[in-house]
Amino acid sequence: MSFALSLIVLAATWRVVGVHAPALSNFAPLMALTFCGAVYFRDRRMWLVPFVALTVSDLYIDHHYATTSPYGWPLADMVIRALCFVAALGIGAAVAQRKNWISLFGGVLGSSVLFYLVTNTASWLSDPAYAHNLAGWWQALTIGHPEFPSTLSFYRNTLASDLLFTGLFVTVMEFAAARRGEESLLTRRATA
Repeated sequence: MSFALSLIVLAATWRVVGVHAPALSNFAPLMALTFCGAVYFRDRRMWLVPFVALTVSDLYIDHHYATTSPYGWPLADMVIRALCFVAALGIGAAVAQRKNWISLFGGVLGSSVLFYLVTNTASWLSDPAYAHNLAGWWQALTIGHPEFPSTLSFYRNTLASDLLFTGLFVTVMEFAAARRGEESLLTRRATA
């Protein structure tokens, strides 16, 4: 339980710091923690850890953006993000059935792309500042609102953090399995 609480505090804190350090915007361990939790944790209660961290940090970020942005941070966006994390759990559970380096990479990449497409499409659909045509959708996926950094820069950070934190998580989990003498991707022989 203390491990879960530590992960919640660290992940939520990291995400909140990103609000105040623009270079870290969307550079957070939550998607990697969600995906890897489904891949590695047998106790499904641990799958709730990223959702608690997401909710706690969203409440702070909601308050911050509600006071600093004319666009706010609506509840519907929180629900959409949570649904993307549920999808990442499903992807992680599927990867756990046939875990190898390629499926891990494909799973985290798929989770990241899904999050990017769904959240930016939801913004395009709900934000009256975007034209509701193909050009407006493309704007939502690429440059976003001109007064903010581009959505592609946010996605760059998201993808980099998803890959980095998944790599760290997987390496630690596989190294621990190898040290216990269990089958590990680090010790598994390549089969042709």
